[in-house]
Amino acid sequence: MKALILAAGKGTRVRPLTYELPKPMIPILGKPVMAYLIEHLAKHQVNEVMVNVSYLHEKIQQYFGDGQRFGIEIGYSFEGDISNGKIIPSPVGSAGGMRKIQDFGKFFNETTIVICGDAIIDLDITAAVAEHRKKGALVSLVAKEVPMDKVSGYGIVVTNDDGKIISFQEKPNQSEARSNLASTGIYIFEPEALDLIPSGSTFDIGSDLFPLLVDKNLPFYAINHQFNWIDIGLVSDYWEVMQQVMQGEVPSMSMPGKQVKPGIWVGLNVCVDWENTKIQGPVYIGSGTRIDKSAEIIGPTWISNGCHVQRGGKVKKSVLFEYTRVGQDYSFDEMIVCGEYCVDRHGRMMHVDDDTCDLIWSDAREKVIYPMNYAQARI
Repeated sequence: MKALILAAGKGTRVRPLTYELPKPMIPILGKPVMAYLIEHLAKHQVNEVMVNVSYLHEKIQQYFGDGQRFGIEIGYSFEGDISNGKIIPSPVGSAGGMRKIQDFGKFFNETTIVICGDAIIDLDITAAVAEHRKKGALVSLVAKEVPMDKVSGYGIVVTNDDGKIISFQEKPNQSEARSNLASTGIYIFEPEALDLIPSGSTFDIGSDLFPLLVDKNLPFYAINHQFNWIDIGLVSDYWEVMQQVMQGEVPSMSMPGKQVKPGIWVGLNVCVDWENTKIQGPVYIGSGTRIDKSAEIIGPTWISNGCHVQRGGKVKKSVLFEYTRVGQDYSFDEMIVCGEYCVDRHGRMMHVDDDTCDLIWSDAREKVIYPMNYAQARI
């Protein structure tokens, strides 16, 4: 079986996490979201995967390569151009990207799974494809119910008793939504469906192709199976996901590293003053990280490789990306530090120049997080 992973978008709703990473590369338990998808596809005998890429494409391609270490073949379709020796990304929409692949090499010559590269799932793909074929669908959409106050973040469908989609709304306002049955970004396509997508144009699956299927009364069905779906639509979603997976609420995802105490996992070669620190799990401490005397770490907290929590520093329910330094006696509560930015659990962003979050960079890679009254000038 074949699959397409949609990975060309900029991930604007998850900024600042996506200023330096494409959205499919956002790490969950130290591993990119898209890696979990690749592994899950492989379990269901998907052996050929195309990935459409554009924004920060090189980071995806460098990590996944040709797919050999995942036991499948991976290919890439870059959306953009080369101008004066520079690669210029230019996404053409999710459906436009599919048509570009098809026009180039006729990749879609059988039933194909199409999946967004920014969610973790445990869907029984084999069973979903079987239902798709049984219904004689041209396109199927895997759907799940979401709270009504969340509908504006999803494509929303209305179906008849047979599951045929009779109405599709792309990210409607709550007052306009006709249901709370949301698209999960998992689709099943027959090759003939691509004939509806115009060549050489920007065309979206949700806002353009799906309404067209409804208007033409084509066999377009919703599949509503029970499965776990972890969607990272917003920074707040990412914070909540990290809290859930670190507490073991997703059985398919286990903590990496070595468990040295109940609820505490570490990578290689960490330096922790175990006798004079308070560490309350679940906590992960990455390789090369140092935790000084009288520091306090309260979980669920993820501390990536190369970090340093200085004497008296307190980190609670937070996520620190690589090479973050927490200043002496500073309390850091329900926050995410990524690159040159920190955000709170609700996604409120603070940059190095924001007085509400004193960040001091000692070099291009290392971030120092100090208390508000720390008497040191920024550098």
